[in-house]
Amino acid sequence: MSRNQSELASFRQALLGIAHALRTEPHMRFHLAASAVVLIAAAWLGLPRGDWMWLLAACTAVLCAELVNTAVERAVDHASLQRSELAKAAKDTAAGAVLVASVFAASVGLIVLLPPLWERISG
Repeated sequence: MSRNQSELASFRQALLGIAHALRTEPHMRFHLAASAVVLIAAAWLGLPRGDWMWLLAACTAVLCAELVNTAVERAVDHASLQRSELAKAAKDTAAGAVLVASVFAASVGLIVLLPPLWERISG
């Protein structure tokens, strides 16, 4: 297999992983929809480039955390069929990463979107 074919295969596998998460994880679908709403609002408000960067970083952080959480859940479920405290800790920690990213994203969204949204609505 040539290097380009190998890179293409890796890219395809990554897309399959994203598709799996979207198919099987309701939270992934929710976060993707929320990201779309945020970015549509940013376009509607005509936000400057710096604000777009913050919003894109926040949305990306949540989606990446959700993908890693899904991977950890699948790996732990595969490795351990019986309940264990270590397996629970791994899953809880991965879920914690999603929570941290989500709080960050919500904070960025409020800071960036609320002032221009309020101005647009009230003014």
